[in-house]
Amino acid sequence: MNKATKQISKLFAAMALAGVASYSVAADTIKIALAGPVTGAVAQYGEMQFIGAKMAIEQINKAGGVNGAQLEGVVYDDACDPKQAVAVANKIVNDGIHYVVGHLCSSSTQPASDIYEDEGVLMITAASTSPDITSRGYQLVFRTIGLDSLQGPTAGNFIADHVKPKAVAVIHDKQQYGEGIATAVKQTLEAKGIKVPLFEGINAGDKDFSTIVAKLKQSGVDFVYYGGYHPELGLLLRQSAEKGLKVRFMGPEGVGNKELSAIAGPASEGLLVTLPKSFDQDPKNQALVDAFKAKNEDPSGPFVFPAYAAVKVIADGITKAGADDTAKVAAALRANSFETPTGNLAFDEKGDLKDFSFVVYEWHKDGTKTEAK
Repeated sequence: MNKATKQISKLFAAMALAGVASYSVAADTIKIALAGPVTGAVAQYGEMQFIGAKMAIEQINKAGGVNGAQLEGVVYDDACDPKQAVAVANKIVNDGIHYVVGHLCSSSTQPASDIYEDEGVLMITAASTSPDITSRGYQLVFRTIGLDSLQGPTAGNFIADHVKPKAVAVIHDKQQYGEGIATAVKQTLEAKGIKVPLFEGINAGDKDFSTIVAKLKQSGVDFVYYGGYHPELGLLLRQSAEKGLKVRFMGPEGVGNKELSAIAGPASEGLLVTLPKSFDQDPKNQALVDAFKAKNEDPSGPFVFPAYAAVKVIADGITKAGADDTAKVAAALRANSFETPTGNLAFDEKGDLKDFSFVVYEWHKDGTKTEAK
């Protein structure tokens, strides 16, 4: 029995002693912690998550709230750092908040989720793609984005079937997310008969990639896959171009940020990126897109709409559960489907979406993207 179950049992016992026949919760405010990087190298991704979640909260409140209660978003900065994420998770628990949208980086989400599961806090990440997060049998952990076990094969199959290189180097940043997606790509490529003569890690935060660029040139590869985030890839692209390495690169949704082009400049042209569908281009979302633009917010980021969806399913889950209780809400999430701007969402027993697809895009030096053919 976890702490959430114990708390529920105690509450029912107390109500039984008081002669209360039914259990319902009436609250003026339901707080949702919005946890992710406000500071640090990938704060841009945190901003995507925050604007999506805040817009959902605003629109749900305007429509009457949830069971008569208003939602309130409370932002917590984990800087995409695992230790800070643990501190944030403990503060969220101490602050008495029972719902979390976040965290963003898989290496932060996993240790934070250990605390949430123990303390009866329901968490939905809109950005963390590592399969490890939902593979532990937790009941209060969900996500509104796909897994690297799906994204990796999407990238690897596209490389093998459309690019058709002779040999591919796979580089990663040695972190849970970056190395995990890189490994999935490597396995897919090798299963398709593509040689991977170089599989190597760099250090997140490094600025000088001359050594790895030299290795890439010596290896004779004609394509490079990078698992990690945009700050390092932007520098790697720029320095590769400066040193005359003429190969095409590809990366996951963690590099799909306009800041990439600011770092890499013309060297970002033609980069391939796997991303969630461009939900902002779906005609049914036009009114929502207009609402973002009215606030001078960019709705095109990969985590904006999944974060909106995360808040939406929490709100609808509370409604379907008939109670603001995380164990009941979690059960409702698994038992129902939810209409959101990212589609009709249904969760499996692990808390993962039953249906999600990544799309391969071609990146352009001005920070825009088009679907790759």
